[in-house]
Amino acid sequence: MVDPIDAEVQKHGADSIQRELFGTRIGFILAAVGSAVGLGNMWRFPYRVAEGGGAAFVVLYIILTLMIGIPLMLCEFSVGRRTRLSPIGAMRREGGGAWPLVGFLGVLTGFLILSYYSVIAGWVVRYGIEGILTGFAADPGARFNEITSGIAPIVYHVAFMALTITIVSVGVEKGIEKASLILMPVLFTIVIGLAIWAATLVGSGDGYSFYLAPSFSELLDPETLAEAGGQAFFSLSLGMGAMLTFASYLSRHENLNREATTIAASDFGVAFTAGLVVFPVIAALGLQSQVSASTVGALFIALPGAFAEMGSVGRFVGIAFFFALTVGAITSAVSLLEVVTASMIDEFKITRRPAAIGAGVLILLVGLIPATSLDALGLIDSITEWFLALGALGMTLFVGWRMKDPITEMVDGASGFFAQIVPTMLLFVKYVMPPIIGFVVFWSGRKAFTTLMTTLGGG
Repeated sequence: MVDPIDAEVQKHGADSIQRELFGTRIGFILAAVGSAVGLGNMWRFPYRVAEGGGAAFVVLYIILTLMIGIPLMLCEFSVGRRTRLSPIGAMRREGGGAWPLVGFLGVLTGFLILSYYSVIAGWVVRYGIEGILTGFAADPGARFNEITSGIAPIVYHVAFMALTITIVSVGVEKGIEKASLILMPVLFTIVIGLAIWAATLVGSGDGYSFYLAPSFSELLDPETLAEAGGQAFFSLSLGMGAMLTFASYLSRHENLNREATTIAASDFGVAFTAGLVVFPVIAALGLQSQVSASTVGALFIALPGAFAEMGSVGRFVGIAFFFALTVGAITSAVSLLEVVTASMIDEFKITRRPAAIGAGVLILLVGLIPATSLDALGLIDSITEWFLALGALGMTLFVGWRMKDPITEMVDGASGFFAQIVPTMLLFVKYVMPPIIGFVVFWSGRKAFTTLMTTLGGG
């Protein structure tokens, strides 16, 4: 499907002509939700909740999603749809000067995230396959060490990247949109079903208490605030150019504010529901200490151990859980690769297939580093969390202070409340969001530096 080029874009040149478009509104929403929903919801979110004091983190995450996440997503949408370009070209066209560096940072961040995200997705696929073939190991810690060492992580990383490249190379409507229309309803159904099942477990109440009863003293902890902000950027795919790129495939009649709200609400719904699975299961089996012990504790040690202890029922549930994770990982990985692919198409004027293959192979090669080193994986994760915050700050400043008449783009296609709130939201983007995001930049940068020093020091 091709968009009729509007006069504003056409007068800037022919590089936007024949821009691909999503075929349907629901296709765009599910693709964007698929970008947001993934391992960030089921791997990172439970760990961050445990590390951040439980419900206090959840409350801050909700607040920051409303205060920063939705307005920032609207900013990315407005830039992407107006320019019909990927991040670098979009910032060049609307801002000039050094602003394309903000776009480049987003592309680089997506590139680096996918390099280790694919490795973790490979672990997920292997756990699911082993659940089907042999069941879950009685000693999940030892099994995790085996799965993450040797040649196997590389093999699964390569296989996962090959699948991602295949989907992206097909195109926006026939590849990304079609995959999202099939996979996302499956993910929603499985996660909701697992949450209902988890509620039946004896002892699950302790998990709900930890997850849903906030300690208000934790709400004032600056580290919890910074971690919640970083998680919001990661989970909503903000600061990496994914939402900007997807919006460049949108028609002009779409209500950007409504879509941003829908996507953010859907993303939080999946993350929150995943917590209703993870914490009751872990509490029912007394495995709480394994969740906050490491970034992989909940997903790859505590939960497989729980599934193993539950016998045949646990095996079935575990297979369903890791299948849902695989679905989420695929849709998120597709969006990350699309950012890099679209940038190569726009910047080098090449066709989609060689761009997708070239970008995918480069990411695959870089991913060999985290595939063979958990320390490297943790370091890249910390650095990209800082990059996400920097990208979010850059986008906020760009739309608030540099972009010409952003309100016109934001309200185009909107009506009622969604149109009326935009001027107020823009004031928020200008004056309130920069200092909040700046704090997250400072905190995540300090954390990344500490992780770097620890990694270089060998401990």
